[in-house]
Amino acid sequence: MSKFRRLLVVIAVLAVAFMFLFPSIQWYFLTPKEDQAIAVGSREQIREYSRRMTYLIITDLKQKATAKDTTDLSGQKMYSVAIESAKKAYSLAKKPAPKTWDAIAILSAFSGERSMFDSIESRYREHVLSLKNVHSNAVQLGLDLAGGMSAVIQADLKGLSEKLGHDLSAAEKEDAMKRAVEILNSRIDKFGLTEPVIRRQGEDQIYIEIPGTPDPERISSIIMGKGNLAFYIVDSEASTAVNSYLATNPLGIDEKTMTVNKPGLVPDGKIVRKVYKKDSYGLDEFTGEYLVLESKPGLDGSHIQSATVSSDPITGKPETNFALDKEGGDIFYKLTSENVGKTMAVVLDDRVKSYARIQEPIRESVRITGFSADEAASLALLLRTAALPISLSVVSQQAIGASLGEDSIAQGRTAILVGILSIFVFMFAYYKWAGFNATLAQVLNLYLMLSVLTAFKLTLTLPSIAGFVLTTGMAVDANVIIFERIKEELRAGKTRAAAIDAGFHKAFWAVMDSNITTIIAALFMAQLGTGPIQGFAISLAIGNMTSLFSGLFVSRLIFDFETDVLGLKHVSISWRIK
Repeated sequence: MSKFRRLLVVIAVLAVAFMFLFPSIQWYFLTPKEDQAIAVGSREQIREYSRRMTYLIITDLKQKATAKDTTDLSGQKMYSVAIESAKKAYSLAKKPAPKTWDAIAILSAFSGERSMFDSIESRYREHVLSLKNVHSNAVQLGLDLAGGMSAVIQADLKGLSEKLGHDLSAAEKEDAMKRAVEILNSRIDKFGLTEPVIRRQGEDQIYIEIPGTPDPERISSIIMGKGNLAFYIVDSEASTAVNSYLATNPLGIDEKTMTVNKPGLVPDGKIVRKVYKKDSYGLDEFTGEYLVLESKPGLDGSHIQSATVSSDPITGKPETNFALDKEGGDIFYKLTSENVGKTMAVVLDDRVKSYARIQEPIRESVRITGFSADEAASLALLLRTAALPISLSVVSQQAIGASLGEDSIAQGRTAILVGILSIFVFMFAYYKWAGFNATLAQVLNLYLMLSVLTAFKLTLTLPSIAGFVLTTGMAVDANVIIFERIKEELRAGKTRAAAIDAGFHKAFWAVMDSNITTIIAALFMAQLGTGPIQGFAISLAIGNMTSLFSGLFVSRLIFDFETDVLGLKHVSISWRIK
């Protein structure tokens, strides 16, 4: 590969690595602690916060305006969101913005209190949700470093018994609980670095601990299984009658049992369910519409074999595609064949998420819409994981503290810095200026390791830090092998350029062999080990892969820069070679 192409490859890799690493930099170094505390809350908490802050600001501004307070508020952080909203309102109305941003000037920007509330709330919402997205893309810390949350999950053995039509035997109960634990484990610990704690608790409960900042939504997304998804045929005539009745009698339905008070309005063998859509916070919001469905689903989620997410080619909205097994395909084909022209509803957790008219019989591939992009991706992931054999619900959940925390992070950071400095001192003392080349390559190697960790959304734990520290020490081996080869070529009388070229060429397979064997061993450890062993093994494998790049690409590029740009004629690589 030419030197110019090698330079382009290095620049491209570093740029991509920075793109992956930037959310971590933004979250841990550029986001204030108070903003972090708000962003890691649930969406319900974010909505409550945005609306509460908006209400407080508007109330305060109205009080200042009533008191004819003309104080300029532009320098106060509390009013920055209101001022930005007012500036946008003035711009949209094509009115000149005031020179002084007092309470009256801010209030005058809006046509009414409702528009002002919506404008300010949307800014709070966008800001906090953007931070929440940054947090989800940043490096996550494990239980041992940052704590997390624990939850006790209740298994509905009675519901499973009713579904199967007989009392569960001890063996059936044990099998259902064992499968539930295995599936939860695969969902939580998909990449091996999250190190969850999942164990049985009593006969019908499961205790789990999940690393990361406490977020109740994570628990809900994990336990949501495909058994909760079902397809129902809609009774359109009865639905119209129910909606017409409730439009004039809003208290005519029992919200707990979902039964309409007027006898005969809902036919026997039918049930009533609410229709939901996503609000601006990504939360389910009742549309005010009810649907009357068949009491039994035409097809439940247990027949779903695979699930993917795509976009509608016309609208661009996300859609979830399900592939059914043979039995499910036959059932669904019969169901859709018998109900062409009728409406089918997609019901998730007793909430109608989407419904559409059946245009033609469908056999194995099903496409549904009505989900947000995040919800569609989350649902597809969970459906691919496997069906939960039993319905689960959260009994209790609480935040748990880090067992090691900031002290361990600081010690790990210190260990890495001391390791790099020690390497620098040794390499510079032994290999002179070429030692600086090796140290710079290792700094970039550490940068690449962290970016890979972020890119794959892996979790940083104490064992993974140990893997990084070990890799930092091992990675310099490649430079030692290459430098010794270069010294041999220099002793043979070759020029700087020829010695460097021959040194890298002859050392290539020796470097590759040593790193590949370590990577293979690490991958076996990751597959056969659990918890901390997996964390250590995967970080070791990542470190060896990135060290190959830094040792063979970056180090060579530094030598070429010194030769071609700085015009050096000799290699400062040994005290014995001039």
